[in-house]
Amino acid sequence: MEDWYKSLLLSLLILFSGAIITFLASRISRLILGRLASRTVSKTDDFIVDVIISTIKPLGLIISISIAWCTLPFNNEVDSYILGISKFIGLVLIVRMINRIVLRVINRWTLKINDKAISTMLESLRPMIRAIIWCLGIIFYLQNMGVQMAAIWALLSAGGIGAGLALKEPVQEFFEYITILLDKPFQSGEFINVGGVWATVDRVGVRSTRLKSLNGEIIVMSNSNLTNGIISNYAEMKTRRIVHKLGVIYQTPLQQMKAIPIIIKSIVDDTSDAEFDRCHFIEFGESSLDFELVYYIPNNNYTKAMDAQQKINLSIMEKFESESIEFAYPTRTINLFNS
Repeated sequence: MEDWYKSLLLSLLILFSGAIITFLASRISRLILGRLASRTVSKTDDFIVDVIISTIKPLGLIISISIAWCTLPFNNEVDSYILGISKFIGLVLIVRMINRIVLRVINRWTLKINDKAISTMLESLRPMIRAIIWCLGIIFYLQNMGVQMAAIWALLSAGGIGAGLALKEPVQEFFEYITILLDKPFQSGEFINVGGVWATVDRVGVRSTRLKSLNGEIIVMSNSNLTNGIISNYAEMKTRRIVHKLGVIYQTPLQQMKAIPIIIKSIVDDTSDAEFDRCHFIEFGESSLDFELVYYIPNNNYTKAMDAQQKINLSIMEKFESESIEFAYPTRTINLFNS
């Protein structure tokens, strides 16, 4: 009985000493780390110091309690259970500390990076990073507890193969999402053409991208279809090149033929939203004398470009009518086999 009391006093002494050491360690750590953190302007360093100090206190108490318990004359099986629980609680505290620090550093990077796409990618990787840290912590705990990892590794390998086959498409779409964020073929709010679809990018998701077409409906397209297709992005287009053909009848006099490029140039020059490039008589068609007009519209807005093109076309019709220049009618091809 006397030995039991001695063990109890020793246990209490260890517990009390551990509490004092934990308190001193937290104070000294705060003093040293706080002095280092004060040299920087960033608040992230202060946050890391607070997280470490807040973890030292409960972790030191858990270690003191487990050591104090082991000094009591109890059954070894009970000691192993208590030691296992103590290690698990310590693991949870350490993993939570690492997670909070790593995620805070990632958050700091996202704030410092001006690239919105990379910031979005880092934000999307937060759950995966948190899960990886927890998995590594659990594996370390199982190995520390003496669990035979060979069978677990074999089970995880088999499960990984099965999960890989089952999640092949979602994983592929996720990496295509990373490709879109890094390569940046388009971003939200930009007008694109992909696979014959003209639409504005509404939102880039992990598995699919939402597009808003010109008709107003929402089109959901997988990321793999987007990255594997040909994408025309009109967001960074500074000017639109318009190539337009028009034909006049063969009875048009030579003087009018020579005047047509000059007339069209003056019309384009008088249009504020267009820049003339060239106008040439290019060929003798089957039923018309064909001219090719090329001009630029220094605007990436589709509606404004169409307004300018319409204005030029109407002005050409008006001028040709006043100059008695007749447009040629296109020939109609008749298929004798289907008629």
